Amino acid sequence: MGTCSMAPEPMAHTASAPPPVAEPVVQARGAPNRNDFSFDGPMIQGGTVLGTVPALTSGLTLDGRAVPVAGDGRFLIAFDRDAGARAELVATRVDGSAVRRTLSIQPRAWRIERLDRLPRYSQPSAEFQRRRPGELAQINAARAKSHDIHGWRQEFMWPVTGRISGLFGSQRIYKGEPGSYHSGVDVARPSGTPVIAPADGVVILAAQSPFTLEGKLLMLDHGMTLNSAFLHLSRIDVKVGDVVRRGQRIGAVGATGRATGPHLHWGMKWGSARIDPLLIAGTMPVTAD
Repeated sequence: MGTCSMAPEPMAHTASAPPPVAEPVVQARGAPNRNDFSFDGPMIQGGTVLGTVPALTSGLTLDGRAVPVAGDGRFLIAFDRDAGARAELVATRVDGSAVRRTLSIQPRAWRIERLDRLPRYSQPSAEFQRRRPGELAQINAARAKSHDIHGWRQEFMWPVTGRISGLFGSQRIYKGEPGSYHSGVDVARPSGTPVIAPADGVVILAAQSPFTLEGKLLMLDHGMTLNSAFLHLSRIDVKVGDVVRRGQRIGAVGATGRATGPHLHWGMKWGSARIDPLLIAGTMPVTAD
């Protein structure tokens, strides 16, 4: 079928390092006199939005958590799949004053499947229990890395085009007990189909030896604590530390790890928030096949 196994989501329980503390940013003299935030789009569960801080901002927080700000005052924020209806964005100015905005976050309806005759989890093997802590440590260490890269500003493209076989946020309920929700988007394609970088990034993990769940896992840092993870690859064509450009080939579709068939699982996070790649890349382009 070309989808992830319905075992616990590969990285649904992975802890994430908090975003780095933003460096103070002071708007250059002569810049427009902005006394409030500006945003490029709506706020929605699983989505991202670009914005601009008020003039003379020295620090920014979202619900008390530091948000990086670029030297031109631009920033990126995102909202987890289960984000609440409200969030508070606070810009602190150089004179100590603050500009506060209460953000309204639009809810979404998620695809929920109820399986009343199946248990939530199968018993993990001894091999899985032995290997998994080390794999999670590598994922956490990769996400803790931060680079001066500006992919977060770009218009993202699909790393591979094809039939979407798994939606972000979908979830199964086993005998009344919720399972982990699907943390990315699955695109079914034959093994060997090229995978390209959706935006500029720095390679922060390239697992040539398959992980137990993710298989051959590749991760890119797009800057501003925004990162992409590409699971189940048949091959990885880049190495840790490489700077890749939007549209550059980075690997190929496969079925390594825990997968029911060849497909690409594309997951994204901003800090600790899991976000929906479909909202970032937009409607899937029509393909010949």
